[in-house]
Amino acid sequence: MSDNKKPEKIVGIRGMNDILPADAPLWELFENTVQTVLKSYGFQQIRTPIVEPTPLFARGLGAVTDIVEKEMYSFVDSMNGDLLTLRPESTAGVVRAVLEHNLTYDGPKRLWYAGPMFRHERPQRGRYRQFHQVGAEAIGFTGPDVDAELILLCQRLWDDLGLSGIRLELNSIGDAEERNRHRADLVAYFEQNSALLDADAQRRLHSNPLRILDTKNPAMQELVNAAPKLIDYLGAESLAHFEGVQKILRHNNIPFTINPRLVRGMDYYNRTVFEWVTDQLGAQGTVCGGGRYDPLVEMFGGKPTPACGFAIGVERVLELMKAAGEVTAADQCDVYLVHQGEPAQMQSFVLAERLRDAGLDVVLHCASAGGSTSFKSQMKRADASGAAFAIIIGEDEVATDTATVKSLRASEGAGQQATVPFSGVADYLVDQIVGDHDHEHDHGAHVHYKP
Repeated sequence: MSDNKKPEKIVGIRGMNDILPADAPLWELFENTVQTVLKSYGFQQIRTPIVEPTPLFARGLGAVTDIVEKEMYSFVDSMNGDLLTLRPESTAGVVRAVLEHNLTYDGPKRLWYAGPMFRHERPQRGRYRQFHQVGAEAIGFTGPDVDAELILLCQRLWDDLGLSGIRLELNSIGDAEERNRHRADLVAYFEQNSALLDADAQRRLHSNPLRILDTKNPAMQELVNAAPKLIDYLGAESLAHFEGVQKILRHNNIPFTINPRLVRGMDYYNRTVFEWVTDQLGAQGTVCGGGRYDPLVEMFGGKPTPACGFAIGVERVLELMKAAGEVTAADQCDVYLVHQGEPAQMQSFVLAERLRDAGLDVVLHCASAGGSTSFKSQMKRADASGAAFAIIIGEDEVATDTATVKSLRASEGAGQQATVPFSGVADYLVDQIVGDHDHEHDHGAHVHYKP
């Protein structure tokens, strides 16, 4: 007897989401804008592996951080026993690559990256187990100018994406010696008030007391507000650096607030730290975080090398783009090709390639399971595709070596149609689509024309 039981459906891993075709235009708009802005500031792309040696993160991020303690996807490679981790962030990997390939041998580098990161945490709005970041790292620059430049770059990105309501918060966490003096006083302060500390704060008290300042626990807000402030411990050099950043921002009319409680989750940060925050995303209000991390290259065995960078949470920015309502789904194509009969189908393939050569996006109707091939059903598909024009090729068109071009959109005079010689269809459509909408046509290169 055969077992006719239906196979169990396999679904994706919780917190690791599919990006479906309907969302792709939004991602493409974001990615293209980011690439354009970063290039305009002289940043070059670097692509590092998704999997790195586990010690890279344990050393770089600090053993007593939430990421290393409980969020990393780490495993033993069953082939050779290596300890490996899916990257929870990209700065450590970029610095590893810079050192391994000696990228700064001929001077400082401006680098950027994009891609998925992985953290095992409770999925919630704008916070997933596989999430995406875009980041920039300026390696080899000492002054406050590059810190400010990275912030200006972010502001330009928000403007180009049409986003508002993103605020800049700024702080300086000084250098190691200054942090050590502050840390000693901070630990003493919290020890005196240990009865008011929650379990998380108790655990961090001696390992990472700075992170207690970042608590979201309402019952501890009064306590942390009265805690010793790191900014009061900064020496002349750190203060001058911080003032240098602020001076450039003020000169360029970039508003900011100094948040003395702002720290970063990783151990490698020093001096300038900043976050771009919004009230539009609920609890996950940070859309971009960054700062200076001069100690990291040396921690990885390189020569002391200054560095500064930021990372943007892509899903959070996409939420803001959706809320701004300026993004609509792009049409699937410029032209939908309808045909009937084998000779017409053969002609349609030739014409579709000519139109693509001319830079147009073309969908050629293909048979679907259980679908009708009548002109009526094909025209329904053409209309649903969002195309500006349908091209119809049937027996009459094959006999006269022509094509019927029908406008599908109101702006093109919906319903109007013309009979065009087969050899002139590409030029006719380019004139219609590009001429009507004042786009430039670059023959031979793919240019996406949108009505």
